[in-house]
Amino acid sequence: MSESALTIRGLHYSYGAHHVVDGIDLDATTGSILGVLGPNGAGKSTTISLAVGTRPPDAGQIEIFGLDPYRRHDQTSLLAGVMLQDGGLPMSAKPLQVLRHLASLYPNPLTIDELAEPLGIHEFASRTIRRLSGGQKQRVALAAALIGRPRLVFLDEPCAGLDPQARAVVHDFIRELAAASVAVVLTTHDLAEAEELADEVIVIDRGRIIAQGAPEDLRNASPAGRRLVITVDRPLDQTHRELSSTMSTIAPTSAVGSGFVIDGDLSSGQIAALCTAVAEAGLAITDIDMHSQSLADVFFELTGRPLR
Repeated sequence: MSESALTIRGLHYSYGAHHVVDGIDLDATTGSILGVLGPNGAGKSTTISLAVGTRPPDAGQIEIFGLDPYRRHDQTSLLAGVMLQDGGLPMSAKPLQVLRHLASLYPNPLTIDELAEPLGIHEFASRTIRRLSGGQKQRVALAAALIGRPRLVFLDEPCAGLDPQARAVVHDFIRELAAASVAVVLTTHDLAEAEELADEVIVIDRGRIIAQGAPEDLRNASPAGRRLVITVDRPLDQTHRELSSTMSTIAPTSAVGSGFVIDGDLSSGQIAALCTAVAEAGLAITDIDMHSQSLADVFFELTGRPLR
């Protein structure tokens, strides 16, 4: 049975006159993965920083398993693990030295091998942190966040700099955490990663949550719904681009490159009419693709800007 691991209500925080967190509410439960998305400067990092207790909020309530992470940090730090993008690792130390030291701070830590083996840390254990690649540092930072056997873990860009093989290992590791009843809060710029891993996603923009739900639910709730792409045999000239205006009388259409993009839930009759309009304009259709909106499509629709 899932348990509330992180509860945030009415969270506010400002840097001077700049209100960066403006009334955020969110919940993370054990056994689930919560994806936190948003453009740079949206308030994601500040929200996570407040959640782990590095500073007090201007207003609002934060609880980690019922405890205030700022006032009871000595207790919540034993319950929550934090992986920051910069790692915060001592550059002159070696990976296993770091993990042994961190393990000594917890009453019931994981063994070094429980983390070093699956994350491949033994392969570069003889080098100092300073000499590791970005992806190798990420793996050590992930192990450092998990060594204390946390019940809640904050992961900031856990796959940044990883090759596809290491990325797959980390993804499996994150799924195993959730399966072991750990609550995972995943901050990522990789929308495909969020779509693949997260049970629930929140989108933060300008300090507020502007969308929340399961990735599939967010896609289905998009006004655009599905997307039809009609590809033709040559790049579109101005005359052909004007055709998109005619096609828009059937369904909203944009001319892009060598084809047309139509968003919406289309009937078979509408699809046939669109294809007929293209053919009557003297263009040969080389491909027709109908697919659901991706989380990236929904994100851009919500924020009006790509995830940077």
